[in-house]
Amino acid sequence: MFTGIIEGLGTISAIQPSGQGARMTLVADFDLSGTRIGDSIAVNGACLTAVTREDRRFTVDVSPETLTRSVLGKIRIGERVNLERALKLGDRLDGHLVSGHIDGMGVLRERKTASNAILLTYTVPPSLAYYMIEKGSVAVDGVSLTLNRCDETTFEVSIIPHTAALTTVGLKKVGDAVNIETDMIGKYVERFVTRRPPADAGEPVPSREIDMAFLAKSGFL
Repeated sequence: MFTGIIEGLGTISAIQPSGQGARMTLVADFDLSGTRIGDSIAVNGACLTAVTREDRRFTVDVSPETLTRSVLGKIRIGERVNLERALKLGDRLDGHLVSGHIDGMGVLRERKTASNAILLTYTVPPSLAYYMIEKGSVAVDGVSLTLNRCDETTFEVSIIPHTAALTTVGLKKVGDAVNIETDMIGKYVERFVTRRPPADAGEPVPSREIDMAFLAKSGFL
């Protein structure tokens, strides 16, 4: 589990094919003391496992699914990436709950300045935009951001100079692809209210249809 508050940047130093997957070597800009083999590190928002570590250098294995669903499938040696190690219980949750499981990709469509902020507009598939709400949360390349506004295919966020300087979000150009993880809470809520649980032997399946009768019975009307 992550927060979307980036610890620092890293650089891709090597990429080796591994079947349909890949093994990547990265060098972090910050101290990785305390990081052990087997620990989770979010790379541009994708949760990966450190399989080796030496000082600030570590390697990760990237599955075919991750290469297909995220920008890691297009990444090149020398590119800069956002890094965040897994959240510890008891740490401050300054961003929002981020699983590190990328839902899909978006594309930076527009970039403009408004006073001390940079306004970024992204295009995303409707299947991702469906889970976005105004003033809700979204992770872009692993960075926790607040949605200014959104519609069926686009959303806008503001970033401050601090975020632009310390993450790759400030480096992206119009047309660049980014990883998108929508708010996990919304996805769980949708599943719970729209799908029926499997029936146990001999027991009726309870209805979870939300209609006026359900709301009245539950005390909402």
